Amino acid sequence: MIPAHPGLRGGPVYLDYNATTPVDPRVVDAMLPHVGHHFGNPSSSHSYGDQPRHALDQARAQVAALIGARPDEIVFTGSGSEADNLALRGAVLSAEADRPHVITQVTEHPAVLETCRALERLHGAEVTYLPVDGDGLVDPAALVAALTERTVLVSVMAANNETGALQPIAELARITRAHGALFHCDAVQAAGKIPLDVRELGVDLLTVVGHKMYAPKGIAALYVRRGIALEPLVHGGGQEGGLRAGTENVALAVALGTAAELTAGELTDGTPGRIAALRDGLYRRLADALPGRVHLNGPDTGRLPNTLNVSIDGTLGHELLAAAPGLAASTGSACHSGTHTPSPVLTAMGLDAERALGALRLSLGRWSTPEEIETAATALLKAVADLAATASSR
Repeated sequence: MIPAHPGLRGGPVYLDYNATTPVDPRVVDAMLPHVGHHFGNPSSSHSYGDQPRHALDQARAQVAALIGARPDEIVFTGSGSEADNLALRGAVLSAEADRPHVITQVTEHPAVLETCRALERLHGAEVTYLPVDGDGLVDPAALVAALTERTVLVSVMAANNETGALQPIAELARITRAHGALFHCDAVQAAGKIPLDVRELGVDLLTVVGHKMYAPKGIAALYVRRGIALEPLVHGGGQEGGLRAGTENVALAVALGTAAELTAGELTDGTPGRIAALRDGLYRRLADALPGRVHLNGPDTGRLPNTLNVSIDGTLGHELLAAAPGLAASTGSACHSGTHTPSPVLTAMGLDAERALGALRLSLGRWSTPEEIETAATALLKAVADLAATASSR
């Protein structure tokens, strides 16, 4: 077991790894020389550019190795949202089609959904939003039915950020490419948690991000299959294969590369199984203590090993977390002017408002321990009891 993370000491139990991850100290150690010492521009031909250029090449190779790509197919970006924008907007604007058609699905991340809406509004694209079933999955037959001769791109995420549901990416990509369209996959939540190989999946474009796998915020990458033409978001000096101009942030690229190498190692050392066992133990602890009241949202199998989304009858998620200050987790609901609205993801899956408003997303990670899981379960059960007592006294 790796040492306790300094950022987690003395704080609440952290079960919000799907929101962001603590930066691994080994990642910090790798990037620091490129903050304070190796300051050169990697595009410079003199000696000060040598080390930054070598480090950038190595980071590109490390990210590529995580997903089974070639190093020259990795484009560094400033965020997962930017990578998604580059994939969608870049593909649509490069397509030679009148009123290009894009297909996505209703539970995608806003980085994809809002880009699609912008393409509709600004570029005259037509977008089809596929429904999902009760587990949050797209039916491949629905994709077949939605494809048209104008379809240029399909974008479906690998794993849902709220439920952890794993989409049938290989099948969806096979259908898409057989039709002659490009397939983009937002793998922000999946990368580093489950094995991913872009060749086996058959995808053309794939997004990964640093802060979901123990690197800092502000760095991500887009896999662009060799031969794919995209219109850049940022024009300029031609960096990143001409797809993302601007002098590269070598320190953050090194951080992402190091994080990718560390997570690749964890995929083979039993870490996903250890985390899944902790996740399932937490679910059993809650379900045994509250028989018939704890409901799993999303698939029982076929989900990320770290993600548990549950609703507890008679409770609201935001009230439950407020009553458990020793726990840091999240709900899928949004608060607008003091009014909570149900998660769009859970609503699209067919859950009623009461169950959706009761949902908790408990996501585990590298520093989760059995002791923390027991502490979290105890805190949640106490919060349930306290809320019930308060309600009965009114």
